[in-house]
Amino acid sequence: MFNSLQGRTAIVTGGSKGIGRGIAEVFVRAGVNVVITGRTQADIDTCVDALSGQPGAVSGVAADVADPQACRDAVDAAVERHGGLDILCANAGIFPSGRLEELTPEDLEQVLAVNFKGTVYFVQAALPALAASGHGRVIVTSSITGPITGYPGWSHYGASKAAQLGFIRTAAMELAPKQITVNAVLPGNIITEGLVDMGEDYMNQMASAIPAGRLGGVADIGNAALFFATDEAAYITGQTLVVDGGQILPESHMAIAEL
Repeated sequence: MFNSLQGRTAIVTGGSKGIGRGIAEVFVRAGVNVVITGRTQADIDTCVDALSGQPGAVSGVAADVADPQACRDAVDAAVERHGGLDILCANAGIFPSGRLEELTPEDLEQVLAVNFKGTVYFVQAALPALAASGHGRVIVTSSITGPITGYPGWSHYGASKAAQLGFIRTAAMELAPKQITVNAVLPGNIITEGLVDMGEDYMNQMASAIPAGRLGGVADIGNAALFFATDEAAYITGQTLVVDGGQILPESHMAIAEL
């Protein structure tokens, strides 16, 4: 039986939509007070309204994770509202498509600024509060794309997600004496607004390549993140957890056909 996380406080970056919203929902249902960040206040307000009434309190703050001062301001807001910060879910990310020969310096900077630099900036901003909690947790949303697999058009995205994993391993070592763990969840294909926008054909093709026979839900990622946040996971740090329904396992579609 896991000890309750009720009453602890978490920030979920990029928490107004998609996987971030799923993480936020799992945490508030577990009694965690959650502060979500996003770029658009209207999206934040919609999410806060939808998740209210759960055991944990939920509120939001507009923040661009690529801006270090905005990250510090968001942490300050969480500490002011709830008296401290125990968990940082560094989830914010973007995934614009672009073939290698077409990528511009601006394209690269945009993706790396949000996906990689934004992770580092928010961890830096949260360090004093996480250390003060005595059981700080950093949970990074990476991806199977980049660290394990590739997909045409996402070389810059994949690089940013692989960079996150290089970061967490050394960060985990540096922060272990402060009783802060740093781990990452690597989602496969999860049903979000972004995936739906890629079309039904894409979704069906992706599902056909997954041994579980379906795409994942945002709660699947939320539950993995919640585990890393528990006291029972205190001796796990610098690790990655793939949540993909077995997507990375088959050698080919023929292997799926044999199931």
